[in-house]
Amino acid sequence: MKQKFPELDTTLPIGVFDSGVGGLTVARAIRDQLPNEAIIYLGDTARNPYGTKPIKEVREYSLEMLDRLVAEGVKMLVIACNTASTAVLRDAYERYDVPVVEVIRPTVRSAIALTRNGNIGLIGTQATVKSRVYDDFCAVHGGVDLISQAAPRFVELVEAGTTAGPEVEDVAKRYLEPLIAADIDTLILGCTHYPFLQGAIRHTVGPNVALVTSDTETANEVYRVLRKLDLLNPQDHPPQIRFEATGRDTGSFKALAQTMLGLQIDSVTRI
Repeated sequence: MKQKFPELDTTLPIGVFDSGVGGLTVARAIRDQLPNEAIIYLGDTARNPYGTKPIKEVREYSLEMLDRLVAEGVKMLVIACNTASTAVLRDAYERYDVPVVEVIRPTVRSAIALTRNGNIGLIGTQATVKSRVYDDFCAVHGGVDLISQAAPRFVELVEAGTTAGPEVEDVAKRYLEPLIAADIDTLILGCTHYPFLQGAIRHTVGPNVALVTSDTETANEVYRVLRKLDLLNPQDHPPQIRFEATGRDTGSFKALAQTMLGLQIDSVTRI
């Protein structure tokens, strides 16, 4: 995959895209690791969830959103959505003149490094699991078995702001028991919504299963790529995060963003 970059302004923001609020976990992890970096977060809340849509449709929506971020002026694109990443994995690298980071590769690398018995579990949206892109990346490395489970209800719970309680634990038990029975020792949370449910997930799988989350691993990759390309922002200033969403209910998005990021958010721009 080619990546060609003109001279990029290091003070430009990082563009983070997701189908909804799940990618806020990635934005939060990037902010924590790179406090000097400005961020534009774009959530396609009018058309989420992506996980139940055909891949062709997801590709169309994703490229439209990424095109918009590039037009606004960013120095990097972060596809903070597993379903979108599966749909535009190759297109994004070929299409844009800024570096692109997606959530799949860094997460798989971490899971393979952590597993002890070679049995890795994956929970993700229906589209992500059906695409088998995680299977392909694991197969390249060899020596591991990937056991996948679609977990669409998790996305609905997070989008509704429900991240703990009996309902979440019941859903987690239903999704995760087949993976526990398969003797996994590592579990990939293959959707950026899922880190918000780590409490219930950890309770269900127990302390001996390593959890690999898209947010932390993607933020690590963002740091690595920016540093390699000498694009880290040298200015020392408080982080500036701008929020954009396609849905009408920007109030709910704002409330969730404030809760999830722990920031006071002045406004969410509807596009």
